Formats: sequence, C-alpha cells, structure tokens
Amino acid sequence: MRITVIGCGYLGAVHAACMAELGHEVLGIDVDRAKVGLLAAGRAPFYEPGLPELLTSAGATGRLEFTTDITRAADADVHFIAVGTPQKKGEYAADLSYVDAAVTALAPHLKPGALVVGKSTVPVGTARRLAGIVKAAQPEAELAWNPEFLREGFAVEDTLRPDRIVYGVAEGAGGERAKTQLDAVYATALGNETPLVVTGYETAELVKVSANAFLATKISFINAIAEIADVTGADVTKIADAIGYDARIGRRFLNAGLGFGGGCLPKDIRAFQARAGELGADQALTFLREVDQINMRRRVRAVDLTRELLDGSLLGKKVAVLGLAFKPESDDVRDSPSLDVASQLRAQGARVVAYDPQAVENAKRLRPELDYAASSAEAAADADAVVLLTEWKEFRELDPAAFGAVVGEQRILDGRNCLDPEQWRAAGWRYRALGRP
Repeated sequence: MRITVIGCGYLGAVHAACMAELGHEVLGIDVDRAKVGLLAAGRAPFYEPGLPELLTSAGATGRLEFTTDITRAADADVHFIAVGTPQKKGEYAADLSYVDAAVTALAPHLKPGALVVGKSTVPVGTARRLAGIVKAAQPEAELAWNPEFLREGFAVEDTLRPDRIVYGVAEGAGGERAKTQLDAVYATALGNETPLVVTGYETAELVKVSANAFLATKISFINAIAEIADVTGADVTKIADAIGYDARIGRRFLNAGLGFGGGCLPKDIRAFQARAGELGADQALTFLREVDQINMRRRVRAVDLTRELLDGSLLGKKVAVLGLAFKPESDDVRDSPSLDVASQLRAQGARVVAYDPQAVENAKRLRPELDYAASSAEAAADADAVVLLTEWKEFRELDPAAFGAVVGEQRILDGRNCLDPEQWRAAGWRYRALGRP
C-alpha cells in the first residue's frame, strides 16, 4: 500500500521504516528539515537498536522516502499520524497542538477513500473530534485510531512482531472500510496470528492510556513496598521474586528502584487524570496521583542514600553517575529519573561526573552544568561514591574488584537493584540499594 507517516520522531521513524520493510511504499513527513535530512541519508536522529540497519535496507529498496512537503501525501492510501502529545507546561493535560496541526495540514490533500490513522497517545474523545475534521475536508475519507505499544529499545521488534493490534473505527460501513484497509497494512502480523481487537474510537484511546496507567501502577506498587522494606530490613527484590511467581501478578515490571520516566508513562498518567477531571470522573483516577508521587519520591530517596553513603554530606564530594537515559538501550532523557538525580546531587554540593553509553549528548543539552565522561572508568576515577542509575548491560557486568581499583572510595548506590550485593561486598565495596538491607 501507499502510506504516509506524519511525524518522524521515536514513533514515526520506526513505524515508517518497518512499514517499508513489510513491503509498503512509505513516505515519512516531518517539519524538521534536519531530521528529515538524517533519515533520508539512512541515519537515525536518535538511538534505537536496529533502526539504522532498517533505514538502510528499506531505503535501498526505494520504498522508503522522507520529505517536508505535505502535498506529496495526496497519492497515499493510508496516512499515519505519529506526532508527539507532550504535557502542557504548568498543567497535567496533554498538548494536542501537534496532532491538530498534522491533521489540519493533511486534510486538504486527502483523496476519496483515504484512511487517516492516529497512532499518537491522546485523551479519550480526540479521535471522534478529529474524524469530523477529516470528513469535512473529504467526505469519502475515514479516520481510525491504532494505538502503539512500543518499548523504547525494542521498538523495531514491537512494530514488526507486535503482541497485539488494536483498531478503533467508526460505526457502520465506514468502519468496515477502515478495518479492511488496516488489515492490508498489517497483513504480515495478522498472518502470524497476532491478536486483533476491533472496537470504537473511545475504547481504542482508553486501551493505550489504561495500559500505561497499569504499568506505572505496578512499578509504583513495588516501590511503595520498597519504602516499607527500607524501614523493616526486608529485601524488596526477594518479595518481588516471591509474589511474581503468582501467575495473576507476574514478575515483569516488579523491579524496585529509581522508578519510571521517559516520554510516555509520566505524561500519559497525568493527562489521563486531567481528562478524567474534564469528564467529571476524576475520583476514578485519584490513585494515579499517588502512583506519580511514589515515583517521584524514589529520586529523593536515591539522593538521601547517596548522602548516607558519604557519611552525611555531599559537599565537595566527587560522585560518579553511571546512566543518564531513563532506561537502557535508549538515549532518551525526557523526564529521566537518572538525569534528575544527577542534577539534584550537584545542586546539593557534590561534584558530579556522569557517563552513559548513548545519552551523554542529549544530557549535555539539558544539563550543561554537569561534568561528563567518555567511560565508566573515567567517570569513577578517584570518586568518593558511585551511583548506578540506569541498568545498562555494561554496568551490570562491571567487575567489582577491577572497578574498585579505579575509585577513591569503594562506595556504591545501586539505584536499579541490578547488581549482586554479595559479590560487590566481597570485593570490599560498601553497597546500598533502594529497598534492600
């Protein structure tokens, strides 16, 4: 099929490349000329494993192009809207200006029978409103909502081999036409028996935010238990292992530590609360406020534990920070707990030297006041304490004996509970973690 993807950030660039890999003719459209130039040259403007190779292979087929010219969308059958919906400044609500601008710019170029497909995470009610704009511009066009469920670091795999697909379509014949077109787009995944849920607009919108709210709640639940473990001497990792054997609970997302961040979970649960308030159902989601507060408390706790490691004072102490991205296999520092903790440590008097395998340049743009290193060893040289904040594989595999020869003092805070305490203590380290004795 002939497809456009409007918005070529994390979601859009991956979706465009994967659609071309699946055999469709794809045109990625973005207003950012620099980003379009990089993608057209086969270079990803952000770190996502597998994406550069996919851009190269798909580009070589001639099925993948990128442009800033929205008028070139006129020949396409299906148009995916993949722009950002950030949190409004000073509010919990989502900023829909980019979604509205994308649909408004596309509308004059829709041909009869075209399908506009929203992939951005939006407040419930958005799709039905945008469907009116599409119909007003082209009565024979349709709108569907097809939420994404990508994990940064695994986005290519999640797009090519999704664990489920959701269509939100209009009632009646228009919805049937939309489903037929989406079935053609996702023919490969559907042929592999990927579960498909077909529903209305509102349900599809709520599926996405409900999934994010549940995951955020699960993370904050185990971090709340970590707070109790801290004051009782219990080990939250053993608690998570034990309850994780229960099939009704499961072990995934029960990793206590610094908490969640990034460009999705924090802003999505806040936007969900804001929309519930607008609908007069705010009491249904009051628990998400506590989920958010628990998550933010973990950052404060990490700073407090670092101070304890340093015998009560951060002033003038060198602290090596390992990890700046909000999660491994990403260079994304949006609402990153790791970067936030590094900044708080510096604000309270520590000399912070930070290293991340991929996120240093992005961190520098947001926090130029921090010092940065080119390796974990460089960051830790003569450090008074090491703080591990993002669980990159290279940090998890550090040799505590060899690393102990680099630092000034063998003191480490394991902010992600990803190290073996016995191994590090046996090598002479003073080891602390969130929710562990």
